[in-house]
Amino acid sequence: MALPDDPADRHAAVAGGFGRLVAQTTDWSAPAPVDGWTARDVVGHLVGWFPPFLAGGGVDLSAGPSADDDPVAAWRHQAVAVQALVEERGHEPFTHPRAGSHRLADAVDRFYTADVFMHSWDLARAGGHEPGLDDDYAGQLLEGMRPIEQLLRDSGQYGPAVPVPDDAPVVDRLMGFVGRDPAWRAGTGGTP
Repeated sequence: MALPDDPADRHAAVAGGFGRLVAQTTDWSAPAPVDGWTARDVVGHLVGWFPPFLAGGGVDLSAGPSADDDPVAAWRHQAVAVQALVEERGHEPFTHPRAGSHRLADAVDRFYTADVFMHSWDLARAGGHEPGLDDDYAGQLLEGMRPIEQLLRDSGQYGPAVPVPDDAPVVDRLMGFVGRDPAWRAGTGGTP
């Protein structure tokens, strides 16, 4: 099923998918595909970076539980808080010193929902599950990032690209682009 185009609906779908992976995770110390990360770190990353990003544009997101203490509760809190934000205030302007000016819903969609989507792959792999990511959205993200590849690499947020055949599934090509080895499985070690 294709993901919706509306930012609030897309967030609900992507956050819901990530939430299902959170609920399926039984070993929070399991290694994740990002070198040095565990399943807990994947959740910690998402609940850790986004509130300060929003604050940089003058938007406060209520603090929730720590992923260190309770990754399930931390994710649930953030998913609900972000969904309320995009539904209730998504039409508002949002200006971030490094990310530019957008409608708030579009900023959430572009910077956060896309990140949740990609990190769903990490959490699925850490738990030994198939990610089941939407091919069309993966293709949109990949095509949107290719023209700004050097900027993304220079940001330090992405590892070196992992070579993936041009005819590989689009999700594999996206993961290779952001520095993941599409062949990574729990117990095989990590790549940046």
